[in-house]
Amino acid sequence: MIHNLSYRVFVYGTESEEKVREAIHNLLSKAHPEKEITEGYSNNQVLILHGKINKKNEIKVLLEKLQNLSPNDKKKIKKELHDRMDSRGNLFLRFDKQRAYLGDLKLVEHGDAIHLKLKIASYPAKKEEAIKVARKIFGE
Repeated sequence: MIHNLSYRVFVYGTESEEKVREAIHNLLSKAHPEKEITEGYSNNQVLILHGKINKKNEIKVLLEKLQNLSPNDKKKIKKELHDRMDSRGNLFLRFDKQRAYLGDLKLVEHGDAIHLKLKIASYPAKKEEAIKVARKIFGE
């Protein structure tokens, strides 16, 4: 259902890198994020933790977590699939960092989140076919 997934999280100066890493591991238990250092708007240091997961057994764990999202979050994703997916079949989701740290997955719209890009496996690899597969993931 999913070929691979990419993730990216910003760690701001007021946040603990270790706690953000733990939030990532609560969502993606086998993740080994790479660290990139960049500069924020106010010339402050911002860390970017990012990576990619290709292994099917690791993706399966995430699929189980997605299927256990709250009914409201699943409904919201299904309703917004057309807007959350690009023409290549990549589905974009954001999850609250603080809630992930606590072991809870909560879909959010703001940028201060764990950003996921899921490459949906579909044939042919078109947006409409990928949307059909994504609907199955979220319970339709």
